[in-house]
Amino acid sequence: MNPMKKEQASWEGILPVLKPAGFTSHDVVAKARRLLGMKRIGHTGTLDPQVTGVLPLCLGRATRVVEYMQERPKEYQATLRLGIATDTEDLTGTVTEESERPVEVTEVEAKATLERFVGTISQVPPMYSALKVNGKRLYELAREGKTVERKSREVDIYELEMTGFEQTGSYVDISFRALCSKGTYIRTLCVDIGRALGYPSTMVKLERTMSAGISAERCLTFDEIERCVADGSLGERLIATDQAIDYMPEHTVAEAKAAAALQGQRLSLNMISPPVTDSQPFRLYKEDQTFLGIYGRDESGAIAPIKVFLKL
Repeated sequence: MNPMKKEQASWEGILPVLKPAGFTSHDVVAKARRLLGMKRIGHTGTLDPQVTGVLPLCLGRATRVVEYMQERPKEYQATLRLGIATDTEDLTGTVTEESERPVEVTEVEAKATLERFVGTISQVPPMYSALKVNGKRLYELAREGKTVERKSREVDIYELEMTGFEQTGSYVDISFRALCSKGTYIRTLCVDIGRALGYPSTMVKLERTMSAGISAERCLTFDEIERCVADGSLGERLIATDQAIDYMPEHTVAEAKAAAALQGQRLSLNMISPPVTDSQPFRLYKEDQTFLGIYGRDESGAIAPIKVFLKL
């Protein structure tokens, strides 16, 4: 095996990608596989083709933390347009409704309305989404001209800040920054905000500016990834697997019990420091700060492995 192939096969960690418009999340993974010459790559959250921004890719064994990264809040910068509605809830769709009169909304009214959406809200997933109903994705049904009943679900909007307000002909464009929980449909949020203001509305622009604690400033374009692969510096740009889940508490196992922890043996609480006080998953390290994996307390109260990352 030549040196480049060997280096590529050993890449492990999080590659923060700045997704361009026109690519599905699957397209991004496929292109990364070609650029890196490796197959084991997974993404941490679907983005619609026209949406740009942060799409962290997990390389190698780091794919095992995808589910934990997806739990973290996401941040978006979006723009909605008051006065028009589409079947897809964005500008890629067919216009289904248009205001009969010019939009008359003030900045003060718009800001006050946005503030009402902060907290736990209920959303009905859009028909043009990847959500499955009876084994079939909603967008597939929508393309067949079918509409099915969707159950509403609760999501959390942690922050919602208006960042722009512009009169565009007879419409009004409102831009905002949203920090929200996983599963939030920003397109639907745009429609619901418009409805609260008394107008049909649709999303005209969306960028994900943060995902899994990774900001857009840390992300690489495809061109940058290709250059890093060519000059051998890609490893320096990867985020370590354990740092991608740094919201989890950090604990250390006594050196004498590190091998047992890696073998999947249950450990008594007094082998771990600081003391583990709940059943939430945590990161476990050796005393020399070597990351062992994700552990937690089992039903008996002992420490047990959830996912081990270091090989003996």
